[in-house]
Formats: sequence, C-alpha cells, structure tokens
Amino acid sequence: MLRIFLLIVFIIAFHNNLYALELKNMKIYILKGDYKQAIVEGEKILATQEEKSDLDELYYLLGISYLKEENYLRASDIFEIIMKEFPDSKFKDEAKLGLGDSYLLRGDFDKAKNHYEELLKSDPNTKLKAQVYHRLSQIGFKKGDTNLGRIYLDMLKQEFPSNPELILNKDLYPIVAKPASETATLPVATNYEVYYTVQVGAFSKKTNAENLVETLTQQGYPAYVEESSSEVGQSYRVRVGKFSTRQEAMTSEEKLAKEGYPTKIFP
Repeated sequence: MLRIFLLIVFIIAFHNNLYALELKNMKIYILKGDYKQAIVEGEKILATQEEKSDLDELYYLLGISYLKEENYLRASDIFEIIMKEFPDSKFKDEAKLGLGDSYLLRGDFDKAKNHYEELLKSDPNTKLKAQVYHRLSQIGFKKGDTNLGRIYLDMLKQEFPSNPELILNKDLYPIVAKPASETATLPVATNYEVYYTVQVGAFSKKTNAENLVETLTQQGYPAYVEESSSEVGQSYRVRVGKFSTRQEAMTSEEKLAKEGYPTKIFP
C-alpha cells in the first residue's frame, strides 16, 4: 500500500515538474521572440493536460504570443477564458489589458477603450494603471480626440512621471498636469501644444539620419532629426512635420508611404 502511495506521489510530482518545464521552454521561446514555437508548445500542453484548474499562466502566455503573431481574434478568445474561468487568477488584470490590446491592435478603438476603462473601474489601484493611461491617451490621439489624449497624458505624467513612454515621447507633449476639477469625471486637460509627426526612420548613427533628412528636404518635406536616449544607447529618429491634427499627418504619411518610406504616425 505504501509503495502505491509513493508511486502516486512520484507520478504527480513528475507531472507537475514536466508541466513547469514545458512552461519554462515556452517562456524561453517568447524571450527569443519565437512566438510561433511558443504557440506550438502551449497548444500542445493544452491538448494533453487533463487538469484545467492551474492553466491560467499557460493561457496568458498563449494570449500574448497570439498578439505578437497578430492573431488578434484568438488572443481575445484566450484572454476572455482567463477572465471567465479563472476569476481569481494573478493574471486577471493582464488578461483584461491584453483583451483591450487585441481590439486596439485591430483598430477597434471604442471596444479597446471600454475594456481599458473597465480595468480601471474594477481595480482602481491596478499595477497596470500606467499602461492603461498610456493606451487610453493613444486612443484619443488616434481617433483625433486630442482633448482625451491630453487628459490621460496629464494623469500619466502626474501619477507616473518616470514612465518610459513619457520619457521616450517627451518631445511630442511637454506635459504640465493640472488637478482635477471638482465637477469633472476626468482631470481638465492642460492647454499645451500637442502635434502629430510622421516618422520615416530610426538610426544608430547620426550621419545616416542626417543623410535621410537631406534627401527628404530636397523632395520638399519638412524633415528633421530627433535624438533619443535609452538603456540600449543613442538613436536618431527622422521625422516629417509637426501637424496640429492627425488628419494632416495621415495625408503626409500616405504620400511618404507611396514613395516607399516606412512610416508611422506619432503620437
């Protein structure tokens, strides 16, 4: 009888260690940026794992892998599984953020906004508040709602002044936060200038950036170089224009894209 008991304990321990090892392998693939293989590993575990009560971390890893692979529908399904089947999961806030991201990345800004705001409502002190603020500000700017974008940037600056996104994009919006009014749901947006610009390249060598600016200037574009510092070093971003509306930036971006430049609008 004791032998049988010890055998059962060994089998359970071996099974748990195997599961942990498979998750470890999956995490290694994610760190390497090999999201396809991470998905293969994760789906294989799901197909063979009989016990479903402790798979919330696996689902989360799968969700972010599908996001990276731009399979947004599958990612949203997985994040919803975590929220519905694992209500006490330590990944529940991450799942809510991921669900919002799945809509944001497919361009459904209204649904993304709803999910981000629901996360803030359900957990006002969430550890992901800075990320939510930043995403909500981006939604405002992408929709052309500059006031909404400014409001959440103010909140981000006031509560998280060292946020990496603020440091990276400080040239686009020099924020000075104002306190919330007594009657407003959100703080009053600061009346500072926010502009849109089109990035067409980023270089580690300043001379390469300056050469591209010269080419663009000769073609009639108001191009310039902006320096950026990070932990990995100095970079030089080539940008075109400082537009007051997103529509103006989109018009310039369309023209640049047709001429073969890789474009991205900021913010």
